[in-house]
Amino acid sequence: MLVVTSKAELNSALKDRRSGKYIGLVPTMGALHAGHLKLVREARDECDTVVVTIFVNPTQFAPHEDFDKYPRTFNRDREQLDSIGVDILFAPSVDVIYANGKDQCTKVILPDEYTKILCGKSRPHFFDGVAQVCNILFNLVRPNFAFFGEKDRQQVTIIRKMVKDLHMNIEIIGVPTVRDSNGLALSSRNQYLSSERLTLASNLFKMMERIAMEIKSGDHNYAKLCSQATQQLTADGFQVDYFEIRNLQDLSTNLSNDICIFAAAWLDGTRLIDNYSLPSFNGHDSCD
Repeated sequence: MLVVTSKAELNSALKDRRSGKYIGLVPTMGALHAGHLKLVREARDECDTVVVTIFVNPTQFAPHEDFDKYPRTFNRDREQLDSIGVDILFAPSVDVIYANGKDQCTKVILPDEYTKILCGKSRPHFFDGVAQVCNILFNLVRPNFAFFGEKDRQQVTIIRKMVKDLHMNIEIIGVPTVRDSNGLALSSRNQYLSSERLTLASNLFKMMERIAMEIKSGDHNYAKLCSQATQQLTADGFQVDYFEIRNLQDLSTNLSNDICIFAAAWLDGTRLIDNYSLPSFNGHDSCD
């Protein structure tokens, strides 16, 4: 595996890999877990060259968030990526990505209907920063495919829209969420929690499973179901950010088909997000 840190090194590494070959990109912030490695394996199966980026992006963190303490495990990450066949690891500094300064860099303006809902309510800066850094990485790597985990389904939807609207010749591949044995979605931030609290954290997914079963059984009073879920999670010790049911494809409130349960909550100061999709689910004639 070739490790590069500059734009010139990246261009040199990719120069002979572009002609007639597929390049797959897996953007990460490091602190890799089995979910990230699944993205890499999907890219390995689909592409001739796999590029993984490790970059903790400052523009998607608010001043009060965990940028400074976000886990950084570069040596361990590098060893894992090398062992599963990554071709190029691109680990740039902030100065490489934001050559003119992160506050002076051009931004992508995203539609409010995608970014002011769900995670965007409590993290209004977040998706602007994600779109900004993805746009830069896409331009630097010029991949044919980019692989993202579906745990961050709102993010995947927004990146897909950006790619489509800006006519980027990239296919965004969503990869199903990897979970612990108790159902908890894997996340780099999970390491902030004790083993006891990790067990409690799995209640977020279990609650989504329960609500999905209620929906499949014919209860379409979504407002009631979401309220009940929020109350129970709060009683369990979570600080619920949101528990909502939205359209799977465009995040709208059109619930005639393809719905998804979205949830985010804090536990001991650690923010957990997850979702549970019900694709091609009809039978919403009586939904509220």
